Amino acid sequence: MTSTVPAPDTRTAEGSALQAVLLDMDGTLVDTEGFWWDVEVEIFAGLGHALDDSWRHVVVGGPMSRSAGFLIEATGADIALAELTVLLNQGFEDRIDRALPLMPGATRLLAELAAHDIPTALVSASHRRIIDRVLTSLGPQYFDLTVAGDEVGRTKPHPDPYLFAAAGLGVDPARCAVVEDTSTGVASAEAAGCHVVVVPSVAPIAPAARRTVVTSLEEVDLAFLRGLMTEMR
Repeated sequence: MTSTVPAPDTRTAEGSALQAVLLDMDGTLVDTEGFWWDVEVEIFAGLGHALDDSWRHVVVGGPMSRSAGFLIEATGADIALAELTVLLNQGFEDRIDRALPLMPGATRLLAELAAHDIPTALVSASHRRIIDRVLTSLGPQYFDLTVAGDEVGRTKPHPDPYLFAAAGLGVDPARCAVVEDTSTGVASAEAAGCHVVVVPSVAPIAPAARRTVVTSLEEVDLAFLRGLMTEMR
């Protein structure tokens, strides 16, 4: 059942130190990071500005306020942040209505977590209206909790979204495995004290303490995630 209200109970995955799995959305479960950039390019072209492709690494994975604010400042475009946010959300919704490709291995991983009753949360910097649209295709039944970027005081790269998700599931952040694709999301999860599995989508990310890098979700299953927790003991 999907909810944004923290649950009072504490649940532990029996037989493992892994207590929950928290997953990012764009670029991690759904192949949509390119959608956001395409929308940004299209909107700014309409405003008479060309976006430098190197800026893509700056805006990927971040909260819309930061990404949109950066692009306004970088281009000098004559548009208010609130107006641009509406245009970006609408443009993105138009694209996902036409097609919503899932990342390889995403459905299989979610189904496996559900089959073993592993508490699972979707934690995204995207707004609630976007998350709810994506969930219709991704499968709301796979998530005990969903956290949107416009529902927390500070979104990624701050730890708040992952701390909120862990509290909502009643679990210890240090016993949560987070799956992310961008440096912004990784920073958020690591600041919350979680172990992070990174599947880089746009820019490479190096392995580090409590951070494991893989090339695809097809490399990630429940045994793999439990193994990460075992290594921490």
